[in-house]
Amino acid sequence: LQGIFVLGLPYALLHSGYSGLFLIVVAAALCCYTGKILIICLYEENEDGQLIRVRDTYEDIANACCKNLSPRLGGIVVNVTQVMELIMTCILYLVVSGNLLSHSFPYVPVTEKTWSVFAFITLLPCVFIKTLKIVSKLSQLCSLVHFIIILLVVTYCLTQIHQWSWAKFKLSIEFEDFLVSIGVIIFSYTSQIFLPTLEGNMKNPGEFRCMLNWTHLFACVLKTTFALTAFLTWGEETKEVITDNLPSFLQTLVNLCLLTKALLSYPLPFFAATEIVYACISRDNYSNYSSPLLALGVRGSFLLLTLLMAMFIPHFALLMGLTGSVTGAAMTFLLPSLFHLKLNWKKLSFFEKCADISVFILGFLCSLAGIVCSIKGLLKVFG
Repeated sequence: LQGIFVLGLPYALLHSGYSGLFLIVVAAALCCYTGKILIICLYEENEDGQLIRVRDTYEDIANACCKNLSPRLGGIVVNVTQVMELIMTCILYLVVSGNLLSHSFPYVPVTEKTWSVFAFITLLPCVFIKTLKIVSKLSQLCSLVHFIIILLVVTYCLTQIHQWSWAKFKLSIEFEDFLVSIGVIIFSYTSQIFLPTLEGNMKNPGEFRCMLNWTHLFACVLKTTFALTAFLTWGEETKEVITDNLPSFLQTLVNLCLLTKALLSYPLPFFAATEIVYACISRDNYSNYSSPLLALGVRGSFLLLTLLMAMFIPHFALLMGLTGSVTGAAMTFLLPSLFHLKLNWKKLSFFEKCADISVFILGFLCSLAGIVCSIKGLLKVFG
């Protein structure tokens, strides 16, 4: 919930003004809601009225919804969407790592792509990750590094408090820039891909809803504080990545922290993507799933794929925006609300049905706006 997207929030406020602060709060509430209804779809009531977990993954939910059309159609669509988004995320971390290394050591005559290869070498041990416990430890370190970054930036901003002025906020906004801001804010909260696995691995799954409430509340407070203090400090001079506004002595330190965060963030989407592939392979032949050689082969192939795509795909950021507009909106808003309506229609109140339909429409509009903006950006680059 506190990913690298957070560094773009001050820039989003530049283009969205006061409405951006409102969007940060609304996005937290919406993403928390869709996370809850997605997990509800994993459960069914038994004869005694008790909730029993009858599904384990996002794929299982999709198959249950599409079983009248095809037993596996929903699962195939969801798996392809998940793997695309997860691979794109892994590639983005490699691209970002190369960029950060290049900016941290500008005097070294090495290209960004070469730096990405060095970052890739440090990620080779990922092929030996077998359980979520290892990933959770790395994610814990990632969170610690993230808090250090936030603390450094906010502390510097507080030293400039004498320059702050609420007059820096815009009252009028440009529609297209506003759409970009919506995308940055909403997708800084996305975590739905990981939630079924996370809930299934909790010691006490009954605490899931409480955990989701507190984490989204905490994330909302941190995002608002960070975005607000940074924007009030730099105003119209706020850059796309806020660390570019920092003085040089602090920028290098923060960039190295960001590099550490990017490398520690890589294992989570990598592990999730390989687990989806394992599940697909094991469905027909369980012995293959337990084969250590196959496991290493799949993980190694994924690692190599992310490096090759990071090295050779031109204008990856724009392509990432286009893919994310489709996969991100689908996994975060469209599918959870659609599945919840399909599986629980008879049990839902009128208000709950209206809420799900509203979330679906909002997700569709966000996706459409993101696709249009990304295509315009690609046409401008290639034109």
